[in-house]
Amino acid sequence: MSKTNKLEKQFDSFRDRFELLKNEIQKAIVGYDELITESLVAIFSQGHVLLEGVPGLGKTYLVKVISEVLGLDPGRIQCTPDLMPADILGTHIVNEDENGRRVLHFEEGPVFKNLILVDEINRATPKTQAALLEVMQEHAVTTGGEHHDMPSPFFVLATQNPMEMEGTYPLPEAQLDRFMFKIKVHYPDLSSLVEISKRTTGSEEVKLNEVMSGADIEEYQHLLTHVPVADPITEFAAKLVLATHPEVKDDREDKVCRYVSYGASPRGLQALIRGARVHAVLADRTAVSVDDVKLVAKVALRHRIILNFEGEAESIDVDALLDELIEQIPTPAQAAA
Repeated sequence: MSKTNKLEKQFDSFRDRFELLKNEIQKAIVGYDELITESLVAIFSQGHVLLEGVPGLGKTYLVKVISEVLGLDPGRIQCTPDLMPADILGTHIVNEDENGRRVLHFEEGPVFKNLILVDEINRATPKTQAALLEVMQEHAVTTGGEHHDMPSPFFVLATQNPMEMEGTYPLPEAQLDRFMFKIKVHYPDLSSLVEISKRTTGSEEVKLNEVMSGADIEEYQHLLTHVPVADPITEFAAKLVLATHPEVKDDREDKVCRYVSYGASPRGLQALIRGARVHAVLADRTAVSVDDVKLVAKVALRHRIILNFEGEAESIDVDALLDELIEQIPTPAQAAA
């Protein structure tokens, strides 16, 4: 079997397992097809996710279900203003060894799990947020001169409530950039609400099956890095990222120059390409297309575009702004015509 045929067979396997994974999650989660898909795309792209939505929409439950179906060891951190870095990272405690001598022992914090739910991350103080975001980037904790690696695979799914601002500490732009995707959790429609009531107010509990293991996830993560991306597609994604910068002068509409203070970073381009690779395989394509890049544009870039004072005052919709930019940038086919 040639290398190409072997890869195609592995991509077919991933596509089937991904669908099975979604179906198992949807035994417990009603609706939210896009939310589930994008959360899983981020996991297989080795990225962290920020979930934004009002309380009671099932964000916490979604993380619990995903960890159970993926066979991952879950952890939970409930953020409060008095939460300290040692409360999540761990701390050294004094123990006695077999000889009765006192020795320092590192007691791991709740962050040492495969899949971490960080609930209401904007309620933690900047000091605690910075400690958590450092772990997300480094996949390790260094304390007291000791280096402790996170278990592998390692993902963070953080939630925040956009409605409440009192007693919160909004994440700085540099820390928002550490999240691969920002996914908005919308209110369910009528039929979904009725189905939620039927599933959650009865006496029967949903039994979920483990579809994958941590080793499977790591194998698929490595596999997806082999999805080819043509140079014109990478250039299209790069142009989209540059179009979010007000200082870049071109023929686009001037809304960015008027309302945007800072545009997306190079991490935004990385998120576009990595996410597009997963979507390409799910769509049974042999290489990444422009459509795959467009699919992840909003979740990958919306939190990386920082509005200026006028943009905030005018309540500019960043998603609508991204839609306009996507339409303005010529695709490789249009550029070649």
